[in-house]
Amino acid sequence: MKSIESSFASQGLRCAGTLLMPAQGERPPVIVMAHGFAGVRAMLLPHAERFVEAGYAVFLFDYRNFGDSEGQPRHWVDPARHLADWEAAIRHVRNLDGLDTGRMVLWGTSLSGGHVVCMAAGGQPVAAVIAGHPLMSGWAAIAAMRPLAILRLTLTGLRDVIGSLVGKPHYLPVVGRPGEHAALSGAEAWAGMERLKAIANVQWENKVLGRVLLKIPHYNPIRVAHKVRVPTLVIAGSNDTIVSAVVARKASRRMRHGEFTLHASDHFQPYYGDYLDENVKVQLAFLHKHVPL
Repeated sequence: MKSIESSFASQGLRCAGTLLMPAQGERPPVIVMAHGFAGVRAMLLPHAERFVEAGYAVFLFDYRNFGDSEGQPRHWVDPARHLADWEAAIRHVRNLDGLDTGRMVLWGTSLSGGHVVCMAAGGQPVAAVIAGHPLMSGWAAIAAMRPLAILRLTLTGLRDVIGSLVGKPHYLPVVGRPGEHAALSGAEAWAGMERLKAIANVQWENKVLGRVLLKIPHYNPIRVAHKVRVPTLVIAGSNDTIVSAVVARKASRRMRHGEFTLHASDHFQPYYGDYLDENVKVQLAFLHKHVPL
């Protein structure tokens, strides 16, 4: 496997990217991957390396304001900004040498699982899409919370928006234990992220700008799922308390060529151990069917 650092510009800022090339084969199909809510691209390496071992090229990137990418203030999650970064990443990859960019696959997980659906629905000429444990309805995710938690998160978002006007942005933890004030406090959130950090062996700060809490309820990729015309694999977990498997299944049924797989996993387990192996096995079967080498 050959690793090539390959950054690109999005809205005037540098986004860090890494191209992974398989050891054998000429002009392989390429899978474009980006991390989920407030993550970094290194967390995707366990998946990416298995795709490369199977013969596919992979391009990983960090959104602006995250990881090795430029952008201030740091840790700024915003679906609209992420979608702009996706468009820039796709343009960049199409201009890279040695790839069969006519057979490009978009791969996203969690929040970015919704992003790749939006990209395909918007008419990006890609061969296939893989959306793992995707956020298909921000409104559904918020509505599942207790009223007091919703109020606290809303106030946190407003505090950040107001503070940003005077140069004092406000952060909250990305993950917390059940009952704690954090963007993600599902039963698996804290332990799952700790495991993921250890496997990825990366420096990662547990914080995100509060303003995202005002954006998520209005981000609902399920509304454009019917516009997706390419083969799309949607994977969900029956024990996922972060995003709804029911909504993910509903979104897949709206797609012309949607395929749905349900695993007995939570939101983070697909990144490691036996769940990772099972997850990748299903994804490779999908790729071999729709984007064969």
